[in-house]
Amino acid sequence: MTRAEHIAKALRGGERLSGGDASVLWREAPLWLLGELASEAKRRASGDKVFYNRNFHIEPTNICLFNCRFCSYRRPNGSPEAWDLTLDQIEDEARRRAAGGATEVHIVGGVHPDRDLGYYAEMIRRVKSAAPAATVKAFTAVELHYLFKKAGVTAAEGLRMLVEAGMGAIPGGGAEIFDPELRKRLCPEKCTAEEWLEIHGEAHKLGLGTNATILYGHVESIEQRVDHLLRLRAQQDATGGFNAFVPLKYRRANNPLGVETGEVSVIEDLRMTAMSRLILDNIPHIKAYWVMYGKQTTELALAFGADDVDGTIDDSTKIYSMAGAEERRPAITVTEIERMAADAGLRAVERDTDYNEVAR
Repeated sequence: MTRAEHIAKALRGGERLSGGDASVLWREAPLWLLGELASEAKRRASGDKVFYNRNFHIEPTNICLFNCRFCSYRRPNGSPEAWDLTLDQIEDEARRRAAGGATEVHIVGGVHPDRDLGYYAEMIRRVKSAAPAATVKAFTAVELHYLFKKAGVTAAEGLRMLVEAGMGAIPGGGAEIFDPELRKRLCPEKCTAEEWLEIHGEAHKLGLGTNATILYGHVESIEQRVDHLLRLRAQQDATGGFNAFVPLKYRRANNPLGVETGEVSVIEDLRMTAMSRLILDNIPHIKAYWVMYGKQTTELALAFGADDVDGTIDDSTKIYSMAGAEERRPAITVTEIERMAADAGLRAVERDTDYNEVAR
């Protein structure tokens, strides 16, 4: 029996993956075995369901103080390619898109040098007023850390202000890769892993559901991926508020890191999805984000532990299209999602932000 087969047997017996065993399984297990193990774990977590929601994104600005080496979205203040929506424009956009029956509005953008916590609280109030039936899932922990530091408030105090304004959840962006040395190399201006985790932990204590992410497929090692996932698992053990984990594939177009590295294969995407499901045994859902993977790879990921494909989007995000993803005008219909799930032998189920099933 190979080392990978021994680890698989222990997993099936209910043992939790250690860091060392996870690294061995990642490197040595055949793809079919990872798919089999992850599919079993997915079935235990969510049966035959594939979740999706009706959502749209608002990206208020791509002006950003930071200059991460993997980012294709950021533009400096004054760039002809920069945008900076007004509060009126944001409110109008929310009202227009909410008319389609969306249950979630997802708000992320650059870390704007001239904005403060009060401005973003007012943004949430206006979006919630324009889309009262939608959950406002707003601002990465990186954005929040900057706003709270600028305002001189603790994470708990700042989060309470935003919750009072109408925020109902936090997305998972900004985690990137937690390894401190690699983080210094790729995104030194961002908050640390510990600060990112602290903000999510405080959100969980307030009853906010959040997501978590990793940016993989650039210059990181398997061990650095495993370390990242184990830190998320430990945070979930402590505070229990992560709804879903989203592995985000690095895309190399139009960013400085792209000159020194390529992109990983679809096979590696599937291994990443499967290992996420196996290591993160306490996070309910693993998302195959179709905007980033493309629709074909997303369908494949449903056989490797993913049980969520995100939402309909309606061509409202530019972050991945600016980095060279296949979906240049990202939009998907409910019919397409239902067909994708059925082709994988699964059943599409509409959800809200907190994974309550939605009946139409």
